[in-house]
Amino acid sequence: MTLQPNRGEGSLGQQTDAQRLVTQVQQGAAVQGAYLTQAFFWMFAGLLLTGAVAAAVRLSPTLLQAAIDNILLVIIAQLGLVLVITFGIRRLNATAALGLFFVYAASLGLTIGIIVMAYNGASVATAFFSASAMFGGAALYGYTTKRSLATIGGYLSMAVFGLVIAMIVNLFVGGSTFSLIISIVGVVLFTVLTAYHVQRIANGSLAVATGSVEKAAVIGALLLYLDFVNLFLFLLRLLGGRR
Repeated sequence: MTLQPNRGEGSLGQQTDAQRLVTQVQQGAAVQGAYLTQAFFWMFAGLLLTGAVAAAVRLSPTLLQAAIDNILLVIIAQLGLVLVITFGIRRLNATAALGLFFVYAASLGLTIGIIVMAYNGASVATAFFSASAMFGGAALYGYTTKRSLATIGGYLSMAVFGLVIAMIVNLFVGGSTFSLIISIVGVVLFTVLTAYHVQRIANGSLAVATGSVEKAAVIGALLLYLDFVNLFLFLLRLLGGRR
């Protein structure tokens, strides 16, 4: 939810630091544009790093085997990195948070490199371009819509939690139909999350939450990165042809 100055405050100088920060982001088109550009720049840089590592995994049998042998440790490390960045962003400086984001992006390249080995190249390309189109459309909507998406934030969080539980259950008792439903729900959910996160970046909510435009750009990049990667993976499961 966006913070607004109290009506009794007559000047910017009388506002709190958080209120002043969000007012600057909301009222300054140049600040807002730079803020969004920075978040998207770091997101795309992370995706390029992930893609490079994933390609290396596909091309190197030694790296592939090492990733497979240590996949549990890699997944635990990835979860830890996301938690540290998300919940420690106020204590971390922007440079440290960005460094951790790139470490996470590189580690996820190992995981994705293993996953895409199960699909043919045409399926991977189809899923990637489909994810790019859906991500772009949702991001544009989130940036341009005048409708506040803040009210659905709690529902989206619960939906993500429910999706994770469903995926865990699917590992043990699920079938092809259940897997299909999960993939469809995942595509819809992360498309909506993309619009929601872009709006949070644009309206200054993340800047208030982190206390810094630079930190907000990093956490915004992480959120958008996760939206795109999950959208790609669910589309790959939904549309991809296995080898």
